[in-house]
Amino acid sequence: MMRSDSVLTSDEAIQYLRISKPTFLKYIRLGRIKAIKAGKGWRVLHSELYRFLKEGPSNEAPINADLNEDENIGYPNKKDFD
Repeated sequence: MMRSDSVLTSDEAIQYLRISKPTFLKYIRLGRIKAIKAGKGWRVLHSELYRFLKEGPSNEAPINADLNEDENIGYPNKKDFD
């Protein structure tokens, strides 16, 4: 018999991964976590979070790592990647 894969909300996924909401959203935007937008939040499969954790850390540089602490740190826009 096939076991069903549970669907988690953003808050449940953040709690499961023990990361901050901005980090969770960054990983979705970067494509490291596959999720579906549902209303004001996101939905992600438990198996996707397991895959993400099993994959391990990537060699990506932190976003905005060269900014001063005084600067307003935001997320890159799609136009930043064109």
